[in-house]
Amino acid sequence: MDLKKLHYFIAVAEELHFNRAAKKLNMTQPPLSQQIQVLEEELGVKLFERTKRQVRLTPAGAVFLEESRSLVAQLEQSIRKTQLAGQGKTGNLSIAFVDSAVGGTMVEVLKAYREKFPDVQLTLTEMTTTQQLKALHDKKIDVGFLRSAGPSAHINSRLYANESLLAVLPVTHPLAAQMSLSIHALADEPFIMPPHNKGAAFHELIFGFCGKHGFQPRIVQEAVQMYTIVNLVAAGIGISIVPSSVSAFRREDVVFRSFSEITPSVPLYASWKSDSDAVLTNFLNILEEKTAAEALAPHA
Repeated sequence: MDLKKLHYFIAVAEELHFNRAAKKLNMTQPPLSQQIQVLEEELGVKLFERTKRQVRLTPAGAVFLEESRSLVAQLEQSIRKTQLAGQGKTGNLSIAFVDSAVGGTMVEVLKAYREKFPDVQLTLTEMTTTQQLKALHDKKIDVGFLRSAGPSAHINSRLYANESLLAVLPVTHPLAAQMSLSIHALADEPFIMPPHNKGAAFHELIFGFCGKHGFQPRIVQEAVQMYTIVNLVAAGIGISIVPSSVSAFRREDVVFRSFSEITPSVPLYASWKSDSDAVLTNFLNILEEKTAAEALAPHA
């Protein structure tokens, strides 16, 4: 039994008239009547009582009409779901990110993706760079926003953004009155830094920047998350140097200050599993569009 026979049967059952049903199906009556006969033979029951004046459903035909409608609707829904999945319009997407990546363009990417693909289930997880690289390799996440990306046969990466460095100070700090300061002014300050084993690339970048200017940071406290670092600065535990995107974590009791020296760039990468599916491909397309738009936008 094929789907066409079900459509033929439903049309006749709804019209209770072979000529009208045939016109509805854009066919002639004889082949329609023949198909209904074949269907009855396959089922081994009569579906219609036929007289010269009327056509009516048998009790068996009434049951088959209800079941046929349900089968056709279910099949059409299955086809639609399959098509949407193949187009990446439904499914699941797991995204990880370092906490300092949540400001700026990443928000715009997520917003644009959610508006265009509202039926994709997003899972967002905050992870360190080291955790993301392992999760990508183990295929536990689909895409990550992270601070370093080494070559891998299983992971694709592209530079997503380059940020400058900013000093973050308590608002009561003597240096807070300066809109720009020299890195040398921080030589004797107590530093709050991420632990080396949780973000080696960023840790080494800060030490390299300070070392180039004649000192090594005196670390008094370690914290994994940038938001925690900002809060500890607000508490007066020390000062820190952070990527410029962290300035999105605004507090009235801290200030972010640029450096008079040229700072090293802090890269932010987008990395994803190499065996991408349609859902991931759609997300990467949105990422490319937003990144290109950001690059073309005028900056103050």
